[in-house]
Amino acid sequence: MRRALWILAWLAAGFLPVAAFAAGDADVSERDARSVRSVIQAQLAAFAAGDAKRAFSYATPKVREVFGSADKFIEVVREAYPAVYRHETVAFLKPELADGTLLQGVHLTDGQGMLWLALYRMERQRDRSWRISACQLVPAQGRVA
Repeated sequence: MRRALWILAWLAAGFLPVAAFAAGDADVSERDARSVRSVIQAQLAAFAAGDAKRAFSYATPKVREVFGSADKFIEVVREAYPAVYRHETVAFLKPELADGTLLQGVHLTDGQGMLWLALYRMERQRDRSWRISACQLVPAQGRVA
């Protein structure tokens, strides 16, 4: 449990404030937007299928290093990010660049109808693919009936 808290603290230190998302400084190309969306959708599908190894593969090497294993990763996501782990609905917002970082907002609805904003920080890899370097989950205004 102590390691899980340390991991959460480490990830929290890397988060950009949600306000930075609203103050994007450039447009993201349509190609990059599609690629980023595809990575996030694939990870969400892996979570829904309970496929820890596949979900873990969409994280950056640094995140994988910090967690150490797919099992630890999915355990933390299950406990700390329940709306990401088991969501009812997903709606992608327009991706933004803020201080050179690509941010992708995603509205999620959990099993109780609560709305959430997941703010993904994406990192381009040497092979030009995108990977998830952080995710911040905050309650959004409203509820779905």
